[in-house]
Amino acid sequence: MNYILWVLLLISAGYGQLFAQSTPDQMANVVWTSQSKNSSESMPCGGGDIGLNVWVEKGDILFYLSRSGTFDENNAMLKLGRVRVRLSPNPFTGTDFKQELKLAEGGVTIRGGNVQVNLWVDVFRPVVHVDVQSAKPLSIKAAYESWRHKDHVVQGTEFRTNSYKVPQKFDVVTRKDDIDFQGNDILFYHRNRSDAETIFDHTVRLEGMDSVKDKLFDPLKNNTFGGLMRGQNMKPIGTDTGTYAQLSFKAWAITTTKPVRSQAIEIGLNVDQTNTLDDWKAGLNKIMNDASQTQKTARQKSREWWRQFWDRSYIRLDSRDTAVMAISQNYQRFRYQLGCNAYGKWPTKFNGGLFTFDPEYVDHKYAHSPDFRLWGGGTMTAQNQRLVYHPMLKTGDFDMLKPQFDFYLRTQKNAELRSQVYWQHNGACFTEQIENFGLPNIMEYGTKRPDGYDPGMEYNAWLEYEWDTVFEFCLMMLETERYEGRDITEYVPFIESCLTFYDEHYRQLAAQRGTRPFDGQGHYILYPTSACETYKMTYNSATVISALKVILGRMLELPGKYLDTKQREKWATMLKRIPPLPFQEYDGHKTLAPALAWARIQNSEAPQLYPVYPWGIYGVGKPGLDVAINTWTYDTLVVKYRSHVGWRQHNIFAARLGLTDEAARLTKLKFRNSTHRFPTFWGPGFDWTPDHNWGGSAMIGLQEMLMQVDGKTIRLLPAWPKDWNATFKLHAPYNTTVEGRVVNGKVENLNVTPQERMRDVILP
Repeated sequence: MNYILWVLLLISAGYGQLFAQSTPDQMANVVWTSQSKNSSESMPCGGGDIGLNVWVEKGDILFYLSRSGTFDENNAMLKLGRVRVRLSPNPFTGTDFKQELKLAEGGVTIRGGNVQVNLWVDVFRPVVHVDVQSAKPLSIKAAYESWRHKDHVVQGTEFRTNSYKVPQKFDVVTRKDDIDFQGNDILFYHRNRSDAETIFDHTVRLEGMDSVKDKLFDPLKNNTFGGLMRGQNMKPIGTDTGTYAQLSFKAWAITTTKPVRSQAIEIGLNVDQTNTLDDWKAGLNKIMNDASQTQKTARQKSREWWRQFWDRSYIRLDSRDTAVMAISQNYQRFRYQLGCNAYGKWPTKFNGGLFTFDPEYVDHKYAHSPDFRLWGGGTMTAQNQRLVYHPMLKTGDFDMLKPQFDFYLRTQKNAELRSQVYWQHNGACFTEQIENFGLPNIMEYGTKRPDGYDPGMEYNAWLEYEWDTVFEFCLMMLETERYEGRDITEYVPFIESCLTFYDEHYRQLAAQRGTRPFDGQGHYILYPTSACETYKMTYNSATVISALKVILGRMLELPGKYLDTKQREKWATMLKRIPPLPFQEYDGHKTLAPALAWARIQNSEAPQLYPVYPWGIYGVGKPGLDVAINTWTYDTLVVKYRSHVGWRQHNIFAARLGLTDEAARLTKLKFRNSTHRFPTFWGPGFDWTPDHNWGGSAMIGLQEMLMQVDGKTIRLLPAWPKDWNATFKLHAPYNTTVEGRVVNGKVENLNVTPQERMRDVILP
């Protein structure tokens, strides 16, 4: 062999091996060789904070447009429309059709005959790209389709997609969009009306917050969202009408002026709260006419972003077991879905993210518009949202945590005003079913309330007194300081405000009901509380106690710059006042209890195991592991509701307890391909499809099987099957990455950065 060729081959092989470590497994790419029946057989494509559902149906390329923050007057999260691209002559009539999601570069490629169409989203600029290449000239027609071309009165179960949730005594209307040709382009937008009451106004009024309305953060006022579709040398050819999934639509179309071999179509999307419509249009024009971004450089920068995204972290399994390989592939596919909202102003929604599709293909009884999703568009349910964001710590996706943190920072003042108006004390009170403006969802708050009922309380059997769920986000904020060394100065007052609420509110409640603010041991009287949505009217809830103990302890461990002496004394005193965790017995076995006492059971969660996860008080290598395992084994309701579906986190509990067989069984079920064509469009579970808290809980469980951290300790393979071989790279506290291979239950090629952290690693 030629010497130079031999050297080049060696270099190429080495480069390929290195590059393979920083890109997703090619087997994780999703490839379809037949067209789709409908939008339920779409695949995700996105970047920045834009998501597309892409599919080919009857020779037409179709995709839905979604972007973070598209909240209308009713707090539904509206899609930005549907695009249909038709090529003539149609290249997709043969048997060589191929549609592929290329995870490494974050785009979808569609091929047929001698034609290739690439769809991708600019990560750094909110622009969708459709690039057509053909060996022979063809004509291209691109149509923007809208089902919101006229006002629509919301009816029946359709209310579930907005914040009213149920029919009202007045008409609730989804207002029409403004859509028209602008020269050769198509302009479309929805601007929330200022001359009518929005759900924000409605909620403030009915929840008795009018006295401070001018101080409240309102994300709906003047919210405007839409975009512009254009193609070079394309011209308008008029409008048309049609029906898709039983819903009528109107289409505005542009076409190439002559047959072409190459064509680029761009769709710029703008979401902003602007004082005037002209201000919003100016922002859109800036997006579309950014001279610093050529299509070539934008594509290169976006590909580079996805390359570093995949290089941050990975878990790739190698097995002949198809169920194990599904774990590997679907872990990567779902992480891609999360990466499509890396830079959104608003968090990734647990109930579909950016990738919902026509709801009748999820459940026939919901034959509504593509805007529909159960559990609302602007409602950010904390117990579900947490599972979407917890896995980002070990993947090192710290920048992607910012939208969720910012959501709480924006709404902090509103939550504090709740405490001041209702109870005349300090601290931020966050409820479970929380709106994007920090107040309880009005239906969950309850509009038919008994006379004299506490106005700050949700009159709701599932949600009453459930205020502690915010602490998991406080924990994530604290973890970013420990994991990446982030300066969390802006988060510390938020965490303190959440702690202040519990301190002041429960002393106030005790003073109203007795002569002492504390019990006989000097502890808080945490009554009434709630252990998740399941154990209600609890005395000393395990979830509340665990949250307060861990958050207060972590606050006191912060470096000196974050808290002065007076603050530290305050939180140290509060920590001493937290009561001990409750216990109970089953068949003579000591177990964790959900609370010391409770009035009723409302749901089917396992809050007695929250001291295991998320709070990490019990677990592998920690005292009392036998008590936690007893809880898993003997608590009748923990056993009864053990499942992999939706938000259930039994896979995580099993991993944290070192129960390898159970963790593996549940993880296989969690990552099993969905019932829809795209493998990680799980759901609806308890929520909607794609179920993002299903995917998030699956990711967390797999991570915990592979690596658990406690302070500076890094424990590898605490619940890892010996026959699961894998390559991995995960993040640990103190700016640490841990990477290597697992072969037959042993860790090989272990690389810990920085090297001095190797002494903190515990091998199996």
